[in-house]
Parts: sequence; C-alpha cells; structure tokens
Amino acid sequence: MPTHSETRRLPYSAQQMYDLVADVAKYPQFLPWCAAARIRSITPQGAAQVMEADLVISFKVFRERFGSRVTLFPGEMRIDTEYLDGPFKYLKSDWAFADAPEGGCDVSFHVDFEFRNAILQGVIGLVFNEAMHRIVRAFEERARALYG
Repeated sequence: MPTHSETRRLPYSAQQMYDLVADVAKYPQFLPWCAAARIRSITPQGAAQVMEADLVISFKVFRERFGSRVTLFPGEMRIDTEYLDGPFKYLKSDWAFADAPEGGCDVSFHVDFEFRNAILQGVIGLVFNEAMHRIVRAFEERARALYG
C-alpha cells in the first residue's frame, strides 16, 4: 500500500552511508519512533551477510515489535530488508549507495509496506509522507553527527 522512494545526494562517501544504515543496533539512538533494536543473528551467505533483527516501533498509543531479515551486500553497496514477523501484512525496503564522481554519494531508498491493523494503517496513512521524510532526515542528521 504505502510506498516511498527517493534518492538524495549527500556529502559523505557511499561506504560511510552504507555503514550507517547497516548498523541496525544503533537505530534507537537516532531514528524517530524506534524504541529498541535487537540483532537475532548474523550469518555469512556468499558475498552477503544476512542479519535477522527485531525493532520496536512506538508511535502514539501503538507499540509494536517486528522482525526483519536484512541482507547486506557490501561489495554492491546495497541493503535489502524483508519482513519476518509482527504487525505488517508485508514490508520490503532497499537502500543503494553510489559514490558521485564530483564527491559525496547518492543514497537511494525505497520502502513498501502494509499493516495488518486497519486502524494503524489508517493512522500511518495520514502521516506517511511526513514520517518517511523524518526518517530520511534522521539518517542525514546521524551522518552529519558521525562524519561532520
């Protein structure tokens, strides 16, 4: 149902931004509505690493845990996430990072999801675009704090 895609040019390297997004355990330190994160496992899979993680999302009166499988492709500078369990019908997201020839990098982000709970889906529907912009800004602000 709700989807969001955007590409941003940022003044950091693709490696720096990849490392920031791949560090799921630190999300509660800077992501809005992310109350907790727990890494279940990290397993090498060829050139990739597969991480299973739980995030606790807290929004107004809602507090939900969901599990996801995050596949890290360091050689390709790509991160794919798929839903395992929790309040969604489905959730998929992907990140791609590419160094720009004139410096900095392009960060592409896409997310597509739907909640099982119609009330929660309705609440998110009202604020979805603003929520996605706040999340992207949170990653940008985190990069500024880490990499100046």
